[in-house]
Amino acid sequence: MGIAPKFSPVGQSSSGFTMIELVTVIAIVGILMAIGVPSFKYVTTANRISSEVNGLLGDMQFARAEAIKEGHPVIVCVSTNFLTCNNTNTWQSGWIICSDTNSDGTCDAGDPIFRVQKPFAVSNSTDTFVASANTSTLVFNREGFATGLAGTVVIALHSAPTVVTAYTRCLQISAVGTLNVLQFGGVCP
Repeated sequence: MGIAPKFSPVGQSSSGFTMIELVTVIAIVGILMAIGVPSFKYVTTANRISSEVNGLLGDMQFARAEAIKEGHPVIVCVSTNFLTCNNTNTWQSGWIICSDTNSDGTCDAGDPIFRVQKPFAVSNSTDTFVASANTSTLVFNREGFATGLAGTVVIALHSAPTVVTAYTRCLQISAVGTLNVLQFGGVCP
């Protein structure tokens, strides 16, 4: 004995979605997208900015540690050719870390280069990383002090193409060699 299949009368269908159900689902998906996309943009931009500022912070800490370890100055400077220092304060162009073996305050042909940071590679963006007081070079001496600084230097990282203060981060370097990352506020330019 089998069970007879159930048939719908001609013209009526029992499978599929009604138009009201489809429009309701599309409206719910649209609302969720409107809420989620801005949050996703904030997270991705904030992570990119943190990564960029932490890259320079890590390289500065490395340079300071190497200066203490080696017992002679180590230089961190803006560089576009990755062999010599530039005299610009735009750190987004890239930078190098070199050992200043002859203590002349610049990266010469004979000075070994420890690290190279290429320019920021961000699609559809040109983040700016600009130092106060036109600082293009930082020199850490064998005691770990940042020599030649009058007070504190702040390198401000701004998101681009639009500057949003919530994304702005600043790397603060003092003459005694302390390094701090700050969010946008009273100290950050």
